[in-house]
Amino acid sequence: MGKSPVITDGPLTIAESGAIIEYLVDKYGPELKPSADDSAGRLQYTFWLHYAEGSLMPLLVMKHIFGNVVTRSPFFIRPIARGISNSVHEHYITPSLKKHFAFIEAHLAKNKYFTGDKFSAADIQMSFPISATARAGELVGPGPKTMEWIQGIKEMESYKKALEKGGNFI
Repeated sequence: MGKSPVITDGPLTIAESGAIIEYLVDKYGPELKPSADDSAGRLQYTFWLHYAEGSLMPLLVMKHIFGNVVTRSPFFIRPIARGISNSVHEHYITPSLKKHFAFIEAHLAKNKYFTGDKFSAADIQMSFPISATARAGELVGPGPKTMEWIQGIKEMESYKKALEKGGNFI
């Protein structure tokens, strides 16, 4: 389907970020997932693992698409495209992103990581949309607790090793 990211592990080829993370955690890193005994942690883990792709990323993709619609439109249509793009941003994308980043900020104001006090694969999944937004210098984006969290992630030895092996992701 031309999807990215994709991994191959032996005979298996797996696409979709959430499916990849769940597979890798189940097979190679069970310590990155709260135990079944920790029902509150497991619920937070599942929520944030899927929130990244199901709630936050669609808005960021929409922001990107509507941001490019003007420059990719034929010259004589650009004023109309700009009007539509600005309206979608003003009435939907920007207010929605503000709500989402306020929600994330409130959660991280009470928790060190997305599942509480322990780093998990949910943090890995949330790191991309938050880092991408912070890196883009968006007017609507991560608050101070969220930026503190992402900076902590970037200082982890495992994060640095992943960048060395895979290169920058943006």
